[in-house]
Amino acid sequence: MHITFTESAAGRLEPLLQDGTAKLKLLHDTEGCGCVMSGVPALQLVREATVDDKEAAGDPFPFLYEPRHEVFYEPQLKVDFNPASNSFSLRSDNQTYTTQLRLIPLQSTER
Repeated sequence: MHITFTESAAGRLEPLLQDGTAKLKLLHDTEGCGCVMSGVPALQLVREATVDDKEAAGDPFPFLYEPRHEVFYEPQLKVDFNPASNSFSLRSDNQTYTTQLRLIPLQSTER
């Protein structure tokens, strides 16, 4: 899996990642969905990888993801940020996954 972050998305994420204390994770969020098939993508800031996470190369940021959820996404993805709507989007060449990609901040227990 590979994610290209547009210049706009990279500019929005860089301040959150620059000190090296947070990592970026592509999360397949199933909270409240009832089924993994109904999950939605989200970006999450985490301190460290879990045993379930795999690190992937991204441009310009590496990111974490859970390989068991890889089946829901195409191998080449793009994250963009729209300043007018203050929202991220996740796309591939073939589809738009979401135009409201949520950014989950570091959890208070992780600070």
